Amino acid sequence: MSNITIRPMEPEDWDAVSEIYSEGIATEHATFQTACPPYTAWDAFHIKECRLVILDGGELAGWAALRRIDPRWCYRGVAEVSIYVGEKFRGRGLGSRLLTALCEESEKEGYWTLHSTVLQDNTASLGLHTKCGFRVVGRRERIARDCHGRWLDTYLMERRAKADEPAGYKRL
Repeated sequence: MSNITIRPMEPEDWDAVSEIYSEGIATEHATFQTACPPYTAWDAFHIKECRLVILDGGELAGWAALRRIDPRWCYRGVAEVSIYVGEKFRGRGLGSRLLTALCEESEKEGYWTLHSTVLQDNTASLGLHTKCGFRVVGRRERIARDCHGRWLDTYLMERRAKADEPAGYKRL
């Protein structure tokens, strides 16, 4: 078995991260995005904590990150998950290891709810999230069009922290 490592994402990882993100975009099942943004835009959109990469034998195989869903203080413990595994690394359990690590890290940082929006055709992502403790809390019908103009549904999946007040929770 290869040597698997999970560590915080660094700016120097961006070339590999963006390549994996572009692979996900190309599947047309992972995101409605049609192009990978430049690092500055991606960096501004995602929370600085809870950015992880998984390496297989020293090669960056996947990444996961969080973004806030709402800037209001009452939602400070709620974030949306992005997770991508490189094409040649899929189907080997790396996604579940990475998502599990992200969930653990998010609780250390005080997040109590993680959301994930999964496109209707992405059965692998539905399975991954379910395996890691997420549940479907809604289906948004005909919410957006793909790049071919086809209406698609998305599933809203949610995972609650194990404790009502995770380790990093901050009261007023």
